[in-house]
Amino acid sequence: MEKATEQTTQQIERFLKKIAQKFPPRDDASVVTDIHVRVSQGSGEMLAFDDDDNEVTRCVVEQWINNNDEDFYTGVEQTLMATLSAQSALADSLGILKPYSFVLENEDKENVAELYIADDDTVIIGKDLMEGLDSDLNVFLEKLLG
Repeated sequence: MEKATEQTTQQIERFLKKIAQKFPPRDDASVVTDIHVRVSQGSGEMLAFDDDDNEVTRCVVEQWINNNDEDFYTGVEQTLMATLSAQSALADSLGILKPYSFVLENEDKENVAELYIADDDTVIIGKDLMEGLDSDLNVFLEKLLG
């Protein structure tokens, strides 16, 4: 997929700001949810939902309309991760109980990727929280038992 245009980046930033407006920062965050970002390859529509499938916001990313690239979701994932990373102060300050995630889904509501995890001390961008844990534990055990 071609590199995101400046217009695409601006549209995603506005999308994130709309999400932040729905979940303003609070000292007593009580909302328990993740943000599910659903992208349509045909319409270019990007929608955000909470865990209960309530729509938070939507927009159309013109660059993604009728994009037939086989690696469409990989490109969307990279673009969203880069924008979330650049806007991490905003992504981290939602009035949602931490940890919470931004999750990319396809049109069939299937999980494509975990884009961003916001936690008080840990921020993981684009990788599974437990990725590599098995190999880390194996190395630790080998050193311990060796």
